[in-house]
Amino acid sequence: MTMTYEEYEREVKKHLSEKRFYHSRCVAACAKRLAKRYGADPQKALTAGILHDIMKDTPKEEQLKILEEFGILLTETQRENEKLWHSVSGAAYCEHVLSVSDREVLDAIACHTSGKKDMTLLDKVLFTADYISEDRDYPGVEEMRKLAESSLEEAMIEGIRFTVTEKMEQSLPMDPGSIDAYNDALRILSVRKGKVQ
Repeated sequence: MTMTYEEYEREVKKHLSEKRFYHSRCVAACAKRLAKRYGADPQKALTAGILHDIMKDTPKEEQLKILEEFGILLTETQRENEKLWHSVSGAAYCEHVLSVSDREVLDAIACHTSGKKDMTLLDKVLFTADYISEDRDYPGVEEMRKLAESSLEEAMIEGIRFTVTEKMEQSLPMDPGSIDAYNDALRILSVRKGKVQ
């Protein structure tokens, strides 16, 4: 990684509203804490956390331009749900414009909104931190925070449940990656509890 954390922070601040920038700082701090707890790389978690929403406030047309410029194709589900774009365009921007070369960090940013099959520990740390960061305040977040203290998978299952319900209420398509992440988390918990499926 060519930039320091402080430089990334300054770069992110240029792209985001004050509220979103505060959220990014909260996610970075939470990701670092979860990384230490579960054995992921705290510096990578901090970096992924501060960068994860860098494109969130960028107009949709600009996000599409970034994706097009770097030859990134959205899946059909992603095309139908604009809320999923910023994670993919954000990873592309971090790689090609900010020269972030750490594939683990880039992959965590790319899947932080929907999840995916076979998530790494860093993927799970960022995914969970985004749900439970200090600034978050929605029904069920306290329960999710408690779950995250003992199991990332249990917190993820709750988070995905929350998101699926929200998407269904808004008649938005579900990213298959979310279902894969949910199923994987259930499987991991079953294995841990000795109920191998």
